[in-house]
Amino acid sequence: MKIEQFNFAGKKAIVRVDFNVPLDENGNVTDDTRIRGALPTLKKILNDGGSVIMMSHMGKPKGKVNPKLSLSQIVKNVSEHLGVDVKFAPDCANADKESAALKPGEALLLENLRFYPEEEGKPVGIDKTDPAYDEAKKEMKERQKTFAKKLASYADCYVMDAFGTAHRKHASTAVIDEYFDKDHKMLGYLMEKEVNAVDNVLGNIKRPFTAIMGGSKVSTKIGIIENLLGKVDNLILCGGMTYTFAKAQGGKIGNSICEDDKLDVALDVIKKAKENNVNLILGTDCIAADAFSNDANTQVCMSDNIPDGWEGLDAGPETRKAFAEAIKGAKTILWNGPAGVFEFDNFIGGSKAIAEAIAEATANGAFSLIGGGDSVACINKFGMADKVSYISTGGGALLEAIEGKVLPGVAAIEE
Repeated sequence: MKIEQFNFAGKKAIVRVDFNVPLDENGNVTDDTRIRGALPTLKKILNDGGSVIMMSHMGKPKGKVNPKLSLSQIVKNVSEHLGVDVKFAPDCANADKESAALKPGEALLLENLRFYPEEEGKPVGIDKTDPAYDEAKKEMKERQKTFAKKLASYADCYVMDAFGTAHRKHASTAVIDEYFDKDHKMLGYLMEKEVNAVDNVLGNIKRPFTAIMGGSKVSTKIGIIENLLGKVDNLILCGGMTYTFAKAQGGKIGNSICEDDKLDVALDVIKKAKENNVNLILGTDCIAADAFSNDANTQVCMSDNIPDGWEGLDAGPETRKAFAEAIKGAKTILWNGPAGVFEFDNFIGGSKAIAEAIAEATANGAFSLIGGGDSVACINKFGMADKVSYISTGGGALLEAIEGKVLPGVAAIEE
């Protein structure tokens, strides 16, 4: 069922939102992007004459009640955005009274789902090596079903609108759907946009296709890199990964970050790129520093010839030009991960050059998808969020979708 075609009049809808928002020490929301992202779905339900029950996690309480991670802290913020006084249920597994009392046009927010271990469905207090683990896991799966059934009992229909958790097989994302027929479960507007954005990049590729993968470790990105090698025309690998590749090819990298146990993986990526006729672009020069600090002394040097005691912290001027050239000529662009330690203002140049090239290509008709916390933080830091096609709200979920994995939260609705 498509949300646009569904009439929520007189119906109670339970919506899995992603309200895992950052809070300051006083419990105030410091970035409400995720709350704003859910508004189109929530307002559609209320405007139709339905009532909405919002459920979300916050942080990692590991199945225990933690007041610092209580969703009660965001009720005021959600109420202001939604334009209605949001009611609050202090126990998500015992909210029968609050949900039953809901009238059309009213909204209820349930307490943090992860205060219950059943949400994540992992046995608590038992190690995987314990002989009793398998039995504990089986028992927890049954408890997870009971928990999901309880959540489902509050409503007439279910809406999945939390892309950031779509890669998790949790009670609220991929078990609750079992208690609704196909005409009463659907993706929300935000989820639809996210799924379409991934399809645009991977299923409807306009060439040339340039992907930019950054960050510090090859190990966390290898699945995505290997999947992309069969799809892209240009693959830019930047950030800390640069130095693992440089060392793998016999380079001198000083004190730069490096995964010594992934040197063979780096060489394999280079080989596979050639076999797939992919233009693999690695940093040739870098901004090296004599300490991991914003105020460190710096010098430009070759990425494979960094002096002892120095470490590469950003892409150098020649590298930035090569990156920009591959990006500006592209019609499809995917960016995940910065080109340097962008948290330090003196080392944002490489990431900024990437962002500016993406903005220029987008203005010339390219489709650009930005995903992953650091890339999104970069785009926002440079004030360029409105100059790209789409910014994904889900880091892990986006990466798994790009890697070609089926997302449980999407599959649960579409099956």
